[in-house]
Amino acid sequence: MTAVETPTSSAGAARTVSPEFYVKVVWVAAVLLAGIIFTGSAVRLTSSGLGCEDWPQCSADRIVPEWGFHPWIEFGNRLISLAVSASVGLVVWLAYRRTPRRSDLVRWSWGLVAGVVIQILLGGMTVLVDLHPLFVAVHFLLSAALMANVLVLAARARAGSADTRPAYPPCRIWHSRVVVLLASLVLVAGTLVSGTGPHGGDTRADRLDLSLVSIARAHSLLAWLLLAAIAAFALATRAKPPPIIRWLMAILVIQGGIGYWQYAAGIPAGLVELHIVGAVAIWCSVIWMHLGLFERSPAGRQ
Repeated sequence: MTAVETPTSSAGAARTVSPEFYVKVVWVAAVLLAGIIFTGSAVRLTSSGLGCEDWPQCSADRIVPEWGFHPWIEFGNRLISLAVSASVGLVVWLAYRRTPRRSDLVRWSWGLVAGVVIQILLGGMTVLVDLHPLFVAVHFLLSAALMANVLVLAARARAGSADTRPAYPPCRIWHSRVVVLLASLVLVAGTLVSGTGPHGGDTRADRLDLSLVSIARAHSLLAWLLLAAIAAFALATRAKPPPIIRWLMAILVIQGGIGYWQYAAGIPAGLVELHIVGAVAIWCSVIWMHLGLFERSPAGRQ
C-alpha cells in the first residue's frame, strides 16, 4: 500500500521561519543598534545635537528641516532610528513565526522593543532639555544595555535550546561577572568624561561641573583595572581560553592608546569617535565572552 503524503500548506510555510534565518535577522538588528550609537556620537561631535530644536518635529513649524549641515546630521540620525525600530519589530514578529517557537527568544526580543521605545522617548527629552549631559549619558548607557540584550538574544537564537549549563567552574563565572561589572563602570565613567569635556553637541549645551582631569583619571584607573581583570581571567583559563579573549585584550590595549592620545591631543572629535567605536567593541566583546562560558545545545536541534 502506497503512503499518501499530505501536502504542506504554502500559507502555513509562509508564516514560519527557520532558526538559521532568525539568527541572521537578529544579527542585522545588532549591527543597526551598534551603528546608531556611532551616528549618534557623530551628531554630538559635529555640534549638531540641536540642529533640530524640537521633537518629534524638527522645529515648531517643520517636520523636516530646511537644508543645512547641522539640521540634517541630527535629523538623519532620527531617520536611522526608524530603521533600527523596524529591525527590532521584525525580530519580535519573527520570534513568534520561528519554528519551533521559543519563549525565551520572545521575551528577549520584547526587551529590545521596550529599550528602543524608551530610547526614542529619552532622545526626544534630551533635545528638549538642550542636551543636558546627564540625559546624554543615560542615552548612551541605554544603548549599551540594548547591545547586551541583542547579544544575549543572538547567543540564545544560535543555540538549539534555551537550556544552559556552565562550561567553566563557578569561580571563573564569578570572575567573568566582575569583568562585566568593571566594563560597565568604565562606560559610566566615560560618559562623565564626555559630559565634562568640550564636545557637548552644541555650544548651548551645559557641561558637568566636574574636574576633567580628575574624572579622566578615574576613567583611566577603571580601564586599567578592567585590563588587569581580563588578563587574570585569560591566565586562569589558559588551558581552555574563551575564543574571544585574545581579541578582547588586543582592542583594550589599542583603546587605551587612543584614550591617552586623544587626551594629549586636546580631545579632537575624530579621536573621540574612534574611542567610542572602541568602547562599543570592548563592551560587546566582554558580553560575548561571558555568554561563551555557558554551553547550549547546538543549533537546529530544537
